[in-house]
Amino acid sequence: MHIHDLIGIGFGPSNIALAIALEEHGQRHGKVDACFIERQGGFAWHPDMLLDHAHMQISFLKDLVTPRNPSSRYSFLNYLHEKSRLQDFINLKTFFPSRHEFNDYLAWTASHFEHQCAFGESVFEVLPEMQGKDVSLLRVRSRDASGQVHERLTRSLVIGVGGAPNIPPSFAGLQDDTRVFHSSRYLSELGRQQAPRRLAVIGAGQSAAEIFLDLAQRDGTEVDLITRCWAFKPSDDSPFVNEIFNPEYTDYVFNNATGQRAALLEEYMNTNYAAPDLELIQQIFEVFYRQKVTGSQRHRFRRRHEVEAVVADDAGVHLRVANLDTGDSDSTCYDGVVLATGYQRQVHRDLLAPLQPWLGECSVNRHYQVQAAEGFRPAVFLQGCCEPTHGLSDTLLSVMAVRTAEICQALQHALPRASARASAAHAEPVAAMAQG
Repeated sequence: MHIHDLIGIGFGPSNIALAIALEEHGQRHGKVDACFIERQGGFAWHPDMLLDHAHMQISFLKDLVTPRNPSSRYSFLNYLHEKSRLQDFINLKTFFPSRHEFNDYLAWTASHFEHQCAFGESVFEVLPEMQGKDVSLLRVRSRDASGQVHERLTRSLVIGVGGAPNIPPSFAGLQDDTRVFHSSRYLSELGRQQAPRRLAVIGAGQSAAEIFLDLAQRDGTEVDLITRCWAFKPSDDSPFVNEIFNPEYTDYVFNNATGQRAALLEEYMNTNYAAPDLELIQQIFEVFYRQKVTGSQRHRFRRRHEVEAVVADDAGVHLRVANLDTGDSDSTCYDGVVLATGYQRQVHRDLLAPLQPWLGECSVNRHYQVQAAEGFRPAVFLQGCCEPTHGLSDTLLSVMAVRTAEICQALQHALPRASARASAAHAEPVAAMAQG
């Protein structure tokens, strides 16, 4: 079986950025045989949140390459140039392209590396390949849409699968009910509904705000926005606070003691979590203000409320909602419920479970490499699930380009040793057979 230098699980922005970095790094230091495995049938970046009028919350300069290599041909500016839109974009006088356009940029970059990616396969297991008492290689097992299992060997592994939808416990038993769905499936699931009239949106972040406004603009819909908070708090994007997304701040967070890291995360949590853009908050406020002017009650802002219980029947989805200030509760029936409740980033632990004897709790070093026990030769890297050690920027585009450079540097040191040892290990049985 062919042995890859690197297998990447997932082919979203993180691993696309890594594919670019490996190509550019390889021009100077030698090519790395990299293969990526993506469960989707083709590239797609949050396709169910590509709402009209939705814009990026981050500057286009923080694309997949520019902070690492401003001269890269894979920059957003070069994408605009190749699409013959550079001058028009300049005339927009904005740093924040539409989400549709940035998705097109990502698809454009991904198209250059499709030959390296196996689409439509879902990785379900990573197993150790033993040589004596040592783990010399990793066997990555995936399953395609037809159920066929594929196996690949690799000297190193990088996991960049993004987050899994966070489903509140009260909704856990309704994951097969098409009337209840996470924001990550918003457009697709809403399109399957039979003319929903009354909907609930649960959450207080950017996704909840965007979805509420999208639904509020649809004729005939009534929307309840249900949040535990009293008021939306805008994302703090002031210049000094934005420095926490600079690469050097990652050093600062990582080099702090564990307890201090947690305090730093908590201090700046409102830069990334439950913090919509101020413009969105103003638009939502205007929706409710117009209702006061007209005297209508089409939409409700159920602030300081929490879902206590959920019951689904033929009539709809019944939410019992408690007022956190008074303790009173009431029940409302909805045609659909959208859970804008964020993501969990634990998928890597499930994938790496067979390697737990060597990788333990998957703690990482500064270069995102999982620290392994003696006798474990493959290098394993994590992208997008190191927030507790590397800071709030870890799940965002902000440090993605620079992070890939750090992973490339670590690979450069790890691969020669891993490659030489693995080749020698697999040559021994062949030599023994020849002698026999």
